Amino acid sequence: MKILVINGPNINMLGIREPGIYGKENYETLLTNIKEWADELNCQVECFQSNHEGSIVDKIQEAYGVFDGIVINPAAYTHTSVAILDALKSVGIPAVEVHISDVTKREDFRQISYAGIACEEHIIGKGLNGYKLAMEYLCNK
Repeated sequence: MKILVINGPNINMLGIREPGIYGKENYETLLTNIKEWADELNCQVECFQSNHEGSIVDKIQEAYGVFDGIVINPAAYTHTSVAILDALKSVGIPAVEVHISDVTKREDFRQISYAGIACEEHIIGKGLNGYKLAMEYLCNK
């Protein structure tokens, strides 16, 4: 199993940006955890983060024929990007949407998830551990 983990805007600011919502662990900790979880699950993983919508779309398209699953935290693009939705739909790779915070208990605009429409599973409000749960889901398919 080869998994692509995509993170959207500001995920690289973990530990700095609103630690009361997103926690105090930083992005490097997340990357280290993902690599350790991949080893535990006996899968390959590649991580990608961008603050640019087009770069995320490009990475999803490049995943076609290369990756078996996608874990995606589109961050703010969750609520705005039809382009990311269309990219996920176009490649047909099983995808899991992850959100560190519980977006269901936040602002009204966060209740819409365009990217989530193309995802077969949604892991919300589990902190960084949500990535592990998403990877487990894909590996157990």
